[in-house]
Amino acid sequence: MGIKRLRLNNIGERFRSSEFAFGIFLSVVIGIASGVGAFVFQWLIVSFQKLFFDGGARILAFMGHYYIILLPAIGGVILGLIIHFSGTREAKGHGVPEVMEAVTLRGGRIRSRVAVVKTFASAICIGSGGSVGGEGPIIQIGATIGSVLGQKLNLSSDWIKTLVASGAAGGISAVFNAPIAGTFFAHEVILGRMFTRHFGFVVISSVIANAVAHALPGEFEAFNPLNYELATNWGLILFFLLGAGCALVAFIFMSVLDKTEGIFDKVKLPDYIKPGLGGIAVGVIGLYNLHLLGTGYDGIEQALLGKIGIATLGGLLVFKILATSFTLGSGGSGGVFAPSLFLGVMFGGAFGDLANRVLPTFIAPSGAFAMVGMAAVFAAMAHAPITAILIVTEMTRNYAIILPLMMAVVVSTFISVKLNPESIYTAKHMRRGINLHPHEEVDVLEKVIAADVMACDFPSVAPEMKLTELADLFSRKKYHGYPVIDKDGNLKGVVTLADIEARLATADKDYIVADIATKNLITAYPDESLHDILHNVEASEIGLIPVVDRENPAKLIGILRRHDIIRAYARARAQTQPDII
Repeated sequence: MGIKRLRLNNIGERFRSSEFAFGIFLSVVIGIASGVGAFVFQWLIVSFQKLFFDGGARILAFMGHYYIILLPAIGGVILGLIIHFSGTREAKGHGVPEVMEAVTLRGGRIRSRVAVVKTFASAICIGSGGSVGGEGPIIQIGATIGSVLGQKLNLSSDWIKTLVASGAAGGISAVFNAPIAGTFFAHEVILGRMFTRHFGFVVISSVIANAVAHALPGEFEAFNPLNYELATNWGLILFFLLGAGCALVAFIFMSVLDKTEGIFDKVKLPDYIKPGLGGIAVGVIGLYNLHLLGTGYDGIEQALLGKIGIATLGGLLVFKILATSFTLGSGGSGGVFAPSLFLGVMFGGAFGDLANRVLPTFIAPSGAFAMVGMAAVFAAMAHAPITAILIVTEMTRNYAIILPLMMAVVVSTFISVKLNPESIYTAKHMRRGINLHPHEEVDVLEKVIAADVMACDFPSVAPEMKLTELADLFSRKKYHGYPVIDKDGNLKGVVTLADIEARLATADKDYIVADIATKNLITAYPDESLHDILHNVEASEIGLIPVVDRENPAKLIGILRRHDIIRAYARARAQTQPDII
């Protein structure tokens, strides 16, 4: 039995030693889990909607249609109690900022209970009429799945972050049937950088989650395919203006949400009561139009088809800003993606209606402006133009209008960054002094290679040197380690001060350097980036890294020390300026 267990452990270690095989295995596992998680989450939302609206209509029949006022309030109190007594404050709010905080400050480590609490809290909030979306919760759920798996396997922070991104991508892919957008959202927003060494693993997770979601019963198409196109390229001018307007809409919404959060923070009531107060306000707003409650996808669909009048579009735009601000500002649980689509489609639809009245049949239907408005408002809020273009294109299956879509998204993002350098995902944390822009540190390390910072004239010792001589050398020199080079000039290992301190007291006086030197080395190549080198030694206490020739690994070219890397990073960081977009 012991031999079998040993063999299995050896197989497991060999499997883990292959980054490619291990990464694919983890990606598939997370993809399956994210797809199933998305299915369960969607099922819970539908179940709670039936419970609140159908059950509420029967129980509160004496109130007539005014019973709607109480539903978001009841849901708010329930989710407030769940979050309070579970001790998971991170289950409140959007979900995405909490994941970004975990990636930036805790190496991607998220508590396992967050996924469970977030699932039920957000499903109750949306199901009872809270004006939020499902993308934030499913991102946090998928990210938690990836994080917990990485922690259980005792993986490095770099791997855990990759698994967090894989779970987030899988969640978006499954819920919105957008595998490409899910992959880029995980990189552009969660990780803060477009490409990583494990980019392919995130792609695999996104694809598997999408396949699992489609294999399970349920509807994972957000909208029916649309066939809008631009009649003439002169219409790009109007889409330029639409992008500018969408940036203003996003700025107004973020400002109102910020003010609302500030007001509720000052209310002297227990936190678990506040979502109920916000729910009452949302219920009253819902009396104007039921499309304002929940995700609002039915209203978005109607606007995309041009079936809502311009006056109603304007009213829905204003009231949706208030409804979502009350939901999230009071402590509700849900995402801002669906509200941003709602705001964009209403503003874009109204803009398109006016454009077609002035220039009938000259540009594009109002629904085309509504579709582009969705992407432009989300891009302005999230500062994620690539994700915005991809996700709306995948959700609507319309590729013919890609030019005006790109135009409006880039314009809205540029203006939004000028109005507020923080996105809706980073603004709240920045006010608390938490910087959720980790990509700057990683980028500078990728731009510096070992040859730029390694020491070329570093002293070495011979394998035959006695330990007494080595001890004397350490006492006279400032170095804490030496490469071991034989008489033919070949690298045989590395010996450090810690090695001799551990053996000198007990070792035989005739021991030589070859007896205590570390021969199983982690080496670097002169053209290898410091980011990749640090990734390889992350879990090891290594202060001396031999830089060797790629063609002849026994040939020592230089030595890389940790303080060399730190100095190089400081210099590169000082020369780095943040991008505008």
